[in-house]
Amino acid sequence: MSEKQEKRLLSIPEANQILAKIDMEKADQIQKRTLDYTTKFSKAEADSAKKLRKQLEDEAGLSEEEAVELVNISPKSVEELRTFTSGWRKLLSTETLEKILKILH
Repeated sequence: MSEKQEKRLLSIPEANQILAKIDMEKADQIQKRTLDYTTKFSKAEADSAKKLRKQLEDEAGLSEEEAVELVNISPKSVEELRTFTSGWRKLLSTETLEKILKILH
C-alpha cells in the first residue's frame, strides 16, 4: 500500500523549520545538506515567512509561487525586484513593486 504524500510550496525558512525537527543521527545525507543550506540561506524566521507569503498573495496579488520566490530572495530595491519579476508572465506596476518591498521590509 502506498502512502499519499502531500506536496506544497515552502519558503527556505519554512523548510528549515521542518528539517530542524529531524533527528540528525537518523537523517540521510540529503536531509543534512538541505538543513545546512536552509540554515545558511534563511532570510527570515519561519512564522514571519508564512505571514509575508500570505501578505504578498493577499495585498500584492501574487501567486503562491511568486510569493515564495520573493520571500526566499528578499530583494532590497525596485530594480532588484524587477530583475526577478521580469521572468514572470505578467508586468507589475511600480506601485505594486513598491508595495511588495514595503511588505518584505
